[in-house]
Amino acid sequence: MGVVSDTMVRAECDSSMARTEGTAVIEAALWGAIATSSLVIGAEVAFRVNMSRMLLGLIMAFGVGALIASVSFELIQPAMESSGTRRVALGLAAGALVFFIGDRLIERLGSTNLPDVADQGLGEGRSNLGIVLGTILDGVPESAVLGMSLVAGGEVSAALLVGIWISNLPESMTATIGMRDAGWSNGRIRVTWSSIVVASVAAAAIGFLVVDNNSTVTGAFVQAFAAGALLTMIADELAPEAFERSSLHAGLATTAGFALAAFLTDLD
Repeated sequence: MGVVSDTMVRAECDSSMARTEGTAVIEAALWGAIATSSLVIGAEVAFRVNMSRMLLGLIMAFGVGALIASVSFELIQPAMESSGTRRVALGLAAGALVFFIGDRLIERLGSTNLPDVADQGLGEGRSNLGIVLGTILDGVPESAVLGMSLVAGGEVSAALLVGIWISNLPESMTATIGMRDAGWSNGRIRVTWSSIVVASVAAAAIGFLVVDNNSTVTGAFVQAFAAGALLTMIADELAPEAFERSSLHAGLATTAGFALAAFLTDLD
């Protein structure tokens, strides 16, 4: 009788844990959807509003500042407090290398297999699909980071969420303008961005599951890994383009974004 009772208790515990994990996966997926919803919103704004190059650059610079603050206060600082510098350094290096290698692979794929369309308003000779691939490279890893952060910290940082949301907005706007100039229909553009959101939702859920089911990956390493990936993305993708579009005004917008994210961090 005691054996049966113990078995029933264990079964109930396993069931409860499964429900808890399932709820957490759904939560991670939801946060991924929220973070990348700005891709769809940015496209809709681009359909209806003509935005200047300067304004797009300022929005992008604002996102840079918000992301730098969230990386500093929500990822690196907790990682340093809970673990030694060696583990944090390893995580930073791993995250930076993964993003760098992935970025180069997709850039090579886009430039090798796709035709140039420099005359179609996309700038720098990039193809429509190349722009989409670049957006996927930004959005999917960032969503995975959000999912991982649920394991590391138990909840999603508002500062990190705002930083990712804002940084996606101008990228979607500029790419949408380029795709329309290249002859893409609004419906096709909407399907493209919606597909990226779906992929990002899956990445957020997978990011949670991979870390949650791998006891060898600690919270500090995950936080540092995420920080390394995001910092590399900021330096390679966001900051240079923000400065190119808004010139000297980028510094002020970046500082404003940093200040807002720091304030949100204090509220978390």
